[in-house]
Amino acid sequence: MRARRAGRHRPVAAAPAGAAGRSPADHRHGPRAPGSPAPHTQRRRAGGCFTGGRDSGGRGVHHRRRGERVSRRVAVTGAGVISALGATAAGTWEGLVAGRTGIGPLTLFDTSAERTHIAAQITSFDFDAGFSKKERARLSRGDRIGLGAVAQAVEDARLDLSSVDGRRAGLILGGGGTGLLQGEEYWRSTLAGRRPRPSSALGFFPAATSDLIASRLGLRGRVQTIMNACSSSTIAIGHGGSLIACGAQDVVLAGGVETLSRTTYSGFNSLRLVDPEPCRPFDRDRRGLSLGECAAFLVLEPLEAARRRGARLYGEVAACGMSADAHHLTAPDSEGAGLVRSMHAALRAAGIGAEEVDHINAHGTGTEQNDAAETRAIKTVFGERARRIPVVSIKGAVGHCLGAAGAIEAFAALMSLHHGLIPPTTGLRATGPDCDLDCVPGRARPARPRVVLSNSSAFGGNNGSLLLKGADA
Repeated sequence: MRARRAGRHRPVAAAPAGAAGRSPADHRHGPRAPGSPAPHTQRRRAGGCFTGGRDSGGRGVHHRRRGERVSRRVAVTGAGVISALGATAAGTWEGLVAGRTGIGPLTLFDTSAERTHIAAQITSFDFDAGFSKKERARLSRGDRIGLGAVAQAVEDARLDLSSVDGRRAGLILGGGGTGLLQGEEYWRSTLAGRRPRPSSALGFFPAATSDLIASRLGLRGRVQTIMNACSSSTIAIGHGGSLIACGAQDVVLAGGVETLSRTTYSGFNSLRLVDPEPCRPFDRDRRGLSLGECAAFLVLEPLEAARRRGARLYGEVAACGMSADAHHLTAPDSEGAGLVRSMHAALRAAGIGAEEVDHINAHGTGTEQNDAAETRAIKTVFGERARRIPVVSIKGAVGHCLGAAGAIEAFAALMSLHHGLIPPTTGLRATGPDCDLDCVPGRARPARPRVVLSNSSAFGGNNGSLLLKGADA
């Protein structure tokens, strides 16, 4: 899977007013105003301005407008989450702090032929409410939770999108499995000799959900889908932040969507990476991960603009570092060398020292290899101080949400900054000898973190480290 990279596609001119015919996207999004471009022909400017990473040399990349160098601080003013812990951001945060787990029996599809039968399935969200009969027939599970989480985030930010120039508002979505369950329906019908519903084929298009959300909200700026496996939404938030920082956009909705499907569930079972019981990140008896699903989005704005409109500030996106292991398709480098590079890149880009990081939201999958490698990486970056930094994994509570994992973990990190509370590592009873960090077992811990690092690692060796800080840090 590859990220949709800036500069790799050619912008397509908008259809002229009154052009004959309707595109397939029209049936998905409904009729459009006369003269407006079809959703799939909206002009999207290529380019981007990632902070951190090797290309920037740790200095950050900036976008020039009219000969001026632009560098704006990036505020997070809204959050929306739908997860196995709850259908709202508040419900999810309350569950994290309480140490609850959303991992339980998987009822979405038959798992009788699998080794395991549990997952962090969303059960408290009404998948039919607010959608017409036609919409219920054509929108995927990912479409619905994506729309729901974005609506929450915009409302939470108290942001009137009608007052924002749509060309200066964008959406960066990390994921790749938002429509897999819908796509599986297409193949089941085909193999059974039945004519599949045409809309079920949309499950094979990774950008379908981002296109749907952008069209519903009138976002005509940078709309991109990032596919970097389990680091997708971490990179999406980092990229969204860079678009704000460099002046390319004034509002960006950044996050991720991922839903459970037979394809991913069977795949992880075949790799024997799934624990038959709820996962136990960093535990001495950990046996694998637990799959999950969620949608999580953040509203990003320039800090000064957010302050002018009196917005609540959850924190700032300071930088995002990226790296690749170039080691193995499914196994991490045993020393966590790639993750070391991504953490260093984020710190360098933000101009923040390792000694300033107060809390780490770890990738922490609950697999033997990943947790040990991440522990070694943290020790390499933070030295003797590593054992004194609270390191948390929330995957024992919400499961491993794959492409959306980074987004819900960034949300948790921001809530720790905002509320002064670090949630526990749900499922952890006793840390293993190869995970000898302060992994916050048992209960939430009062704290006043000012700088938080959120890590993601992915199949293919893709790593992302998001550096977040309090708005007054």
